[in-house]
Amino acid sequence: MSRPIVRFGVIGCGLMGKEFASAAARWLHLEGVDFEPRIVAVCDANPAAAEWFQRQVPSVERVYSDYKLLLSDPDVDAVYCAVPHNLHAQIYVDIIAAGKHLLGEKPFGIDKEANSRINAALVAHPEVIVRCSSEFPFYPGAHQIIQWVNEGKFGRIIEVEAGFWHSSDLDPTKPINWKRRVATNGEYGCMGDLGMHVLHLPMRFGWQPSSVRALLSKIVSERPDGKGDKVPCETWDNAILACDVKTDDQTFPMVLSTKRIAPGHANTWFIRIQGTEMSAEFSTKNPKQVSSLPYSPGKQQAWHTVDVPYKSAYGTITGGIFEFGFSDSILQMWAAFCDELVSGKDGMRQPFYCATPEEARGSHLLFTAALESQRTGETVTIDWRD
Repeated sequence: MSRPIVRFGVIGCGLMGKEFASAAARWLHLEGVDFEPRIVAVCDANPAAAEWFQRQVPSVERVYSDYKLLLSDPDVDAVYCAVPHNLHAQIYVDIIAAGKHLLGEKPFGIDKEANSRINAALVAHPEVIVRCSSEFPFYPGAHQIIQWVNEGKFGRIIEVEAGFWHSSDLDPTKPINWKRRVATNGEYGCMGDLGMHVLHLPMRFGWQPSSVRALLSKIVSERPDGKGDKVPCETWDNAILACDVKTDDQTFPMVLSTKRIAPGHANTWFIRIQGTEMSAEFSTKNPKQVSSLPYSPGKQQAWHTVDVPYKSAYGTITGGIFEFGFSDSILQMWAAFCDELVSGKDGMRQPFYCATPEEARGSHLLFTAALESQRTGETVTIDWRD
């Protein structure tokens, strides 16, 4: 019996489009998976980017310069879209209206209004499965923390901290790019660029901030434009969001941070949870390790740090003694998306599905409130009914 094939088109053939192509090429790395993606069409305004796919991906049959032609291709079942934030609303809406399933890059719109347009399209086309790219929770250490949260191991939550940091923008000679411009990246700056990664697990756990006090920083004021001049950097480099979380049975503080200028960090994603019965933390800085502190009244408080075996959501050929990495998390995320397309959420081989449009919407509510907090210097209440 032949395995189901999900035929993909890629809109935006840059860095993350190539990562998807790499994941599809490594599908044999997975075990116990009876479905696979096949990239059959690509689209990019830059011919050189599309040419890479023609050269490196044998399954690519058609190359388009107009994404609407790709969407009219009857041989495309689903689309991966990785384009600047200002293009999300129009292209994502058109993908959904064309009846194509979508894995899109965060933040699902340049601002709250754009995100609302995408969500309106989803209401009109409930048959389309749409998810937001967020790969870091697929690390084995992150999965261990997810399991502990689902099992109620932490007791009463004391506080939570989550973040995504890197330091490439510390270099003031780095040329400006679209992420440094409000017109293409949006006013959110680093929050829109990095924030969905940070919010994926808190949103999945139901930890919706009821308020936020934001501290946003612009650190490098101008950058080379690649033509011999310097131009202003318009977007926020770093963001620290102090949030108040209220659930049905408890209230606790949660600090979320997105930093493009964090000296010494290269793509560091982390989550720390402190509770009355257990505390735990995981960081991609040390991808094999997860730390925990179980506590019983009157007993000693001692952190335990162990190497996490290579045990991923979807089984692989890799032995447990080896180290999990970024490309592995990408592969796992794509396995989850394709699994849901083929089997439906209830029929997936494991329960952790990709970030949802509802979770992306939550990020827009938070980031919009954070911008208001920065403008006013006040704590801003978030209305989740908005």
